[in-house]
Amino acid sequence: MICGVDEAGKGAVLGPLVIAAAGCASPEELEGIGIRDSKELSPSRREELFPVIIERCSTAVLSVPSADVDRHRLRMNLNRCMARGHAAVINRLAPSVAYIDACDVNAERYAHMVREYLACNCSIISRHHADTTYPVVSAASIVAKVVRDRAIAELSDEYGDIGSGYPSDGKTIAFLRAYIKSNKKNPPIARKGWSTVTSLLNEEFQVKITRFFGP
Repeated sequence: MICGVDEAGKGAVLGPLVIAAAGCASPEELEGIGIRDSKELSPSRREELFPVIIERCSTAVLSVPSADVDRHRLRMNLNRCMARGHAAVINRLAPSVAYIDACDVNAERYAHMVREYLACNCSIISRHHADTTYPVVSAASIVAKVVRDRAIAELSDEYGDIGSGYPSDGKTIAFLRAYIKSNKKNPPIARKGWSTVTSLLNEEFQVKITRFFGP
């Protein structure tokens, strides 16, 4: 088996980090179904491809809630967190070769990090933009994105419109600012170690200080 590994939500401030692996016997099994990097596909097209990928590939998915991302970040940097997650889904499939989208500026250094956590005998091919180069990585990116999008939809049902969960999304920032203003703390679905959250908490604290002491 060969497999591809990719993730969704690495840079998000809200919601889970989702890491997925998709494995198949050969790249030919993914031909003719229109697989591309998930970022190049509409949400509806990703949903259409998702069951096709599940049918044609062996898959493994790891969904890491925000609190667990924060907990892991206390002991290691984000790249090492990602390497552990990538290795975890590779271990579930135990392929002979795994293609991964490198999370480090040094692709080979990232491959070495992933190898440290492998429990199976697997060759690692680490490349930047692997999700656009290798269809099996594109398949993994679609699985990860669909799983995360569904998780965000569930969180929106619970908390109201939280946007995409990324700090570049105005809806996400508006939700965070309103929640912090009302509750004087970050929401449990936020990654409290992210600068976006700490900045908004500091902003609210400054507002309280100004109101108490005056300008």
